[in-house]
Amino acid sequence: MDIRYMKKAIALAKRATGRTSPNPLVGAVVVRKGEIVGTGYHHKSGEPHAEIIALERAGDLSRGAELYVNLEPCNHRGQTPPCTEAIIKAGIKRVFIAIRDPNPLVNGKGIAKLRENGIEVYEGLLKEEAFKINEIFFKYIHSKLPFVALKTAISIDGRIATKAGESRWITGEKARRHGHTLRNIHDAILVGIGTVKRDNPRLTCRLPGKKVRNPIRIILDSKLSIDYDARVFDSYISAPIIIATTNQAPLHKLEQIQKKAKVLVINEGLQVDLSILLRRLGEMEITSILVEGGSRINGSFLAANLVDKYYCYISPIIIGGDGAPGAFGGEGIRALTSASKLMDVFVKHLGEDLLITGYLKKQH
Repeated sequence: MDIRYMKKAIALAKRATGRTSPNPLVGAVVVRKGEIVGTGYHHKSGEPHAEIIALERAGDLSRGAELYVNLEPCNHRGQTPPCTEAIIKAGIKRVFIAIRDPNPLVNGKGIAKLRENGIEVYEGLLKEEAFKINEIFFKYIHSKLPFVALKTAISIDGRIATKAGESRWITGEKARRHGHTLRNIHDAILVGIGTVKRDNPRLTCRLPGKKVRNPIRIILDSKLSIDYDARVFDSYISAPIIIATTNQAPLHKLEQIQKKAKVLVINEGLQVDLSILLRRLGEMEITSILVEGGSRINGSFLAANLVDKYYCYISPIIIGGDGAPGAFGGEGIRALTSASKLMDVFVKHLGEDLLITGYLKKQH
């Protein structure tokens, strides 16, 4: 057992971050007599799994070798054949697994199959790191709901805009670029109709390079009041648009907008029910959402206890003013004991700005 090889497997898996949905990130390393003889990682859904690629690269050197993989190998036939069969056929002697696959089709079955065929299996090597890189996959498998990340850019006094509504740009270039990396790795980005009307954004990922992927654009629009000529509808952008609305949407407008976007009538009432929306999106195999809303949208997600991870970019500027909006709107709380709390907090410098990342402790 050597931790270096599992670190290598995890590093390989992370190369495909944001590209394998709804599948997990998986990397594999074949080691023979202390030397790496084959490596691989899962590139995208429908393509060969990490173990298959690593074993093919190792060839005959796989016989009697060890395999390091960050997630339990599958033992069922999906879009690709079972990885356990390939591992057994290759003559692997030992398999080191960081963490079990929570998918009921796999959970423990892959390990059992390997052991039944005389292969030694060891679990738990770098388990926490393995869970972290697949936090989206684990949430989705357990709940069938998307992992919700919420991003805000605020001044040092907690404002997201001036009282006149100006918000471009609160943070500097490095922070904005990092924000676009988040768009690049999440399945979808979600905003409210207020953001669309105020900024008329395209909601694309503006990063250099050919491997950039635009997320699915989700717009909350309870009355379906979006402008038919909004820039988000620009035809050259290769990413779907989903508009979540209510039964208040006029029928003629719904028929019109359906020519350019998928419209989901979520519920009756004045606002889109976010819990129902997330269930619908989960059914569509959307596994992760980046919320880039304004004060009201952010407050709604927070109040509904739906935020998993929070990215807060803080600029060293002071905006001030009673009319300048904060990051989270809504009714708020009366007692500090009811405040939402961040766990596993990480702080990073991005130029002159700070990025604070943490996980929202779920309220019961």
